[in-house]
Amino acid sequence: MRYLIPMLLTAGLLAACGKSGEGSTGAKTVSAASAASAADSKTAAQPAAKLLLAPEDLLTLQASSLAAGPVITGAVLPEKRADLRAEVAAVVVQVYKDNGETVRAGDLLLRLDDTAIRDSLGSAEEALRASTQAFEQAERQVQRQKTLQAQGMTSTQALEDAEVRRNNAQSDLVAARSRVVSARQQMQRTSVRAPFDGVVSERKASAGDTAQIGKELVKVIDPRSMRFEGLVTADRLGELKVGQAVSFRINGFSDREFTGRVQRIDATVNTATRQVAVVVAFTEAGVAPRVSGLFAEGRIESGSTQVLTLPEGALVRSADSAHVWRVQGTQLGKVTVRIGERDTRTGQYPVLSGLAAGDRLLRNPGSTLIDGQAVEFAAPVAAAVATPSPTPAPAPASAPAPAPAPASAAK
Repeated sequence: MRYLIPMLLTAGLLAACGKSGEGSTGAKTVSAASAASAADSKTAAQPAAKLLLAPEDLLTLQASSLAAGPVITGAVLPEKRADLRAEVAAVVVQVYKDNGETVRAGDLLLRLDDTAIRDSLGSAEEALRASTQAFEQAERQVQRQKTLQAQGMTSTQALEDAEVRRNNAQSDLVAARSRVVSARQQMQRTSVRAPFDGVVSERKASAGDTAQIGKELVKVIDPRSMRFEGLVTADRLGELKVGQAVSFRINGFSDREFTGRVQRIDATVNTATRQVAVVVAFTEAGVAPRVSGLFAEGRIESGSTQVLTLPEGALVRSADSAHVWRVQGTQLGKVTVRIGERDTRTGQYPVLSGLAAGDRLLRNPGSTLIDGQAVEFAAPVAAAVATPSPTPAPAPASAPAPAPAPASAAK
């Protein structure tokens, strides 16, 4: 009994200590959860970081002249171009000029085998000599018959027969001369020559090829006669006039804009494409590219209007709508805009509503921007250069070194 009472007291003390420990652990858990919740709410309430902008990140919206007129598409082609084809059936013996080489009028470009034609020419020339002699002999016979008839020594029938023989000889002579001319012309056609000063644009024959009549051999162009040959939809035909200004861009020269004038409008509309051909002459012939076949696209300026325009990079599209990011003061705002059809000449989009002249917009907005986000403008480069800090003065040599901190203080 005397041992039972102390044991009960000890058990009671141990139970009391356990309850107090559990209470302190629960309190610690609740305290940690409250701290985490407070940290999350603080992070959510923290505003977005400021957007640092440089002057080149912004563009100022201004009114510009937008051409109003039909769109024209086509290619830059030379006015003087020749497609030289074989006029005789022969084998290609030698090619003297290749693609891109400059030629002068009359330069030999290609030669065909002329062996058979040369023999034909020799035969025709021999026939011509024989016909010439026969005609001369018949002419002398006629003159002799006329003399004898005047003396009464021959009949009229003999004179008429001599004249018939002379006329037949004259016909044979004319035919022989024609055959010689034809053979000489065939000989000339075996030598393909440049018809004018220019450049070989395409060679389609090589030595050893068999050239049939009509086969393409070589093409020659004059690069100084370039012009824009394009097509315009027939629906806008009523707006076209000779002499209208045309602004267009050429593939390969996208950094510059070319101008020209409508030189000719075709009188026939293509029944399949419903388009009409239009020829545009360059305003300055010296600036025209010297390469044939380049794609070109532009607009015939039948009128112009002053509108606000936007580049493609400033627009952010979402489904059927589009918006831009406008900077007002020190805040960034999302503005929905309505735009028109893209101008093929400048690549700009006309702004129909949503913006005004003088608005400052982000030139190339990103995907992480927030409406109402604060912005900050970067300082100029010259002002951003840091001033070197002064060098600290060295400590006196006689100054004693600081004593190490005691271990208890470090703890």
